[in-house]
Amino acid sequence: MDATITVRSVTEVGPDTVAVAFDSPAAFDAKPGQFARLTAEVDGEPESRFYTVSSPDADGTFETTVGLDGGDFSAELAALDPGDTVELSGPFGDEYYEGESRAVVLAGGPGIGPAVAIAEAALETGNDAAVVYRDDRPAHVDRLDDIRERGASVVVTEGDIADPVADAVTGAEGERAFVYGFAGFVEDASEALAAAGADVDDAKIESFG
Repeated sequence: MDATITVRSVTEVGPDTVAVAFDSPAAFDAKPGQFARLTAEVDGEPESRFYTVSSPDADGTFETTVGLDGGDFSAELAALDPGDTVELSGPFGDEYYEGESRAVVLAGGPGIGPAVAIAEAALETGNDAAVVYRDDRPAHVDRLDDIRERGASVVVTEGDIADPVADAVTGAEGERAFVYGFAGFVEDASEALAAAGADVDDAKIESFG
């Protein structure tokens, strides 16, 4: 779908990282892990970028997580005020949460947005979640703390993820792995899942390039 959407809030959620919340159009039914194309004017010209949904649902509002190292477009989003508008297309993507009974989410860098969204969605429906997040400047730490307090396994690391992934993968019925991040992280995560005995072909993987 295509629509004009209104900014609800812009909130700092980590070093050079903000969460931008928008009012959801009535027909926008994005799932955590899907992404949307946002279009706004930068220096007087329309530009578009894709951002992953980082809220557990799109009921009334939805959120994207924006790293300010993403160039002029990301800076433009971060500078928006409540009431400003941008153009939306989507949602897109097939690698999203669909009610799996246990979600093991591996996130590198900007993958933290969909990671917290999926974990929250799983917990809200009475399912289990584990998050392994690699970043030397972590974002969404408050949401990660909340997820941990609600019973999920959460590991934040700057280094190797093999051991945390091995601990997170239980082989329980209905368990599925989700991977979000840049190509190097996706490769490391896939190797860690294989070493832990998980079915990598069954994992939902979204590489950000």
